[in-house]
Amino acid sequence: MDNKKLKDLLVRTISGAVLLLVVVGALMWSKWSAGALFAVIMLGGVLEFYRLCRRKGVEPMYSVGIATSLAIFVLAFAVFQQWGTPATETTARIVLGALLYTMLIVPTTFVCELWRKSATPIANIATTFMGVIYVALPMTMVMFIPQLLVGKWSAWAMMAFISIIWINDIFAYLVGVSCGKHRLCERISPKKSWEGFFGGLVGAVGFAVLFGYLFEGNLLLWGGLGLVTALAGVAGDLVESLIKREVDVKDSGKMMPGHGGFLDRFDALFLAVPFAMIYLILMGMFV
Repeated sequence: MDNKKLKDLLVRTISGAVLLLVVVGALMWSKWSAGALFAVIMLGGVLEFYRLCRRKGVEPMYSVGIATSLAIFVLAFAVFQQWGTPATETTARIVLGALLYTMLIVPTTFVCELWRKSATPIANIATTFMGVIYVALPMTMVMFIPQLLVGKWSAWAMMAFISIIWINDIFAYLVGVSCGKHRLCERISPKKSWEGFFGGLVGAVGFAVLFGYLFEGNLLLWGGLGLVTALAGVAGDLVESLIKREVDVKDSGKMMPGHGGFLDRFDALFLAVPFAMIYLILMGMFV
């Protein structure tokens, strides 16, 4: 291995270790530090998405997107704080406030676009809200995963969910490097293979069942969560690769030396959260 590759590997290892410490530390410290971590990821991801859109000549409204993202995050966190308490009226008021805000912000955005004199008004509005839907909503709802999974906030349950995504990536990489021959989606991500894809699924499901055993939970529920999370995570990675290919960039940002930006590091999480939540809600009706 030459000096450049060795240096790049060292940088990636150190920055990866720092990210791991930050994530684990924030989750384990308190609900508030976990919320702060997800808020930072949300804001960083939204800003990176808007910057990528600008490379294609589109002009999303930064202020509207950031304000909307922060508003729904604060409102959702307020609901999260009320989870499991008898304060149903307070929760109802918070949800009503979120709906009213949405009703106001959408037409307001259309009106604001009238004064911008942009050549791409429809694309501007669409990408503004796409950043909110693609990045902000999943990071707003991720705090509810442990509630649906184990019935209460649990830093360990959150770590287990995030670990399923990481384990899927690790197993997919190891299997893909060692025996990957058949390309999964060469047009978008030439290095991914079907062998790595299935290796990741097996690893994610296996460890999900192990986590279920450690939590003394329903092993079928946890195994299904591993499968859903891994499938959505792979889709999330491909979606972000598609976006980067569209705007002709290697990394979405420079948040982590050797690893890229927020979108590069958390793309799987953005798609895994909504699918995992829907799965857990549906399974909660029958299990």
